[in-house]
Amino acid sequence: MRKNIVAGNWKMNNDLAQTETLLTALKNSTITSNAEVMVAPTFTNLWSAYNTLKDNAIEVIAQNMHFAENGAYTGEISADMLKSVGVKTVILGHSERRAYFNETDELLAKKTDAALANDMRVIFCFGEELADRKSGNHEAVVGSQIKNALFHLEADAFKNIVLAYEPVWAIGTGETASPEQAQDMHAFIRKTLADKYGAAVADSVSILYGGSVKPGNAQEIFSKPDVDGGLIGGAALNAEDFFAIVNAF
Repeated sequence: MRKNIVAGNWKMNNDLAQTETLLTALKNSTITSNAEVMVAPTFTNLWSAYNTLKDNAIEVIAQNMHFAENGAYTGEISADMLKSVGVKTVILGHSERRAYFNETDELLAKKTDAALANDMRVIFCFGEELADRKSGNHEAVVGSQIKNALFHLEADAFKNIVLAYEPVWAIGTGETASPEQAQDMHAFIRKTLADKYGAAVADSVSILYGGSVKPGNAQEIFSKPDVDGGLIGGAALNAEDFFAIVNAF
């Protein structure tokens, strides 16, 4: 049975004091759902976050990592470095990394390989732009992103992969993605996995929705059969809002 997961991506927000304040609020919140809960602070606050939450059910995860073990990669972070501060899960391929830092499917395949080789779990992100959606090319784009970055893997690797669909076209554009559109894409994603690896693997992989989930829409979105949770942005920076989403299951 696949897991329900709610992961908060804090992006480039919160200094150390703000991080500790938010983490304390999260620690004092009650999880009433069966969802696995994760938060991804900035690199500089991972160690503090890990220590604050190490006796709590909330997992501290990373927003990114490099594919190399070490070397002349100024400003980058390796899997070993993340593991050394207690981090065992990493977000890869976020739409902002693809858009602003030119991360390609080929690069993300290398990052995914490195994470899996280090026994880390990967939350792998992908999604189409507005032009792709309006041209009706959205399934082809999403299918290509998944296949190019992940389909070199053996089926067993998907035990450590969570997928996260980001409808980039509906984030900050004025366009709105409906719960039905989310379900349609998630069903397509699961079928794409099934066509390659079989139904058993496809049915075991959690697929998160990353399209502006909020307390007011979380329950309806999470009720869809192929939506297994959310990758949460802005709402994750408010403990009350975040736990309203967590407890929407």
